[in-house]
Amino acid sequence: MKTYIEERAVEIANYIIEHNATVRQAAKSFGISKSTVHKDVTERLTQINPGLAAETRKVIDVNKSERHIRGGMATKEKYAHQHVM
Repeated sequence: MKTYIEERAVEIANYIIEHNATVRQAAKSFGISKSTVHKDVTERLTQINPGLAAETRKVIDVNKSERHIRGGMATKEKYAHQHVM
């Protein structure tokens, strides 16, 4: 694996842990796709730093379990700003 990919995987993992970020937020912050973020933190990071990968996995799992709530809140917010005629 190329060095810059390893460094990126570690940077993404640290970002996710520090900011309690979702995969989507990390992808936007780093200017890469969600698939790349997911691959970096689930596959590549386990080879590079298993401890960091485990910590990152915990944050990702919590975010995954809460995503339906965030989606509902986003929908509620969307309709709250629309005017009823």
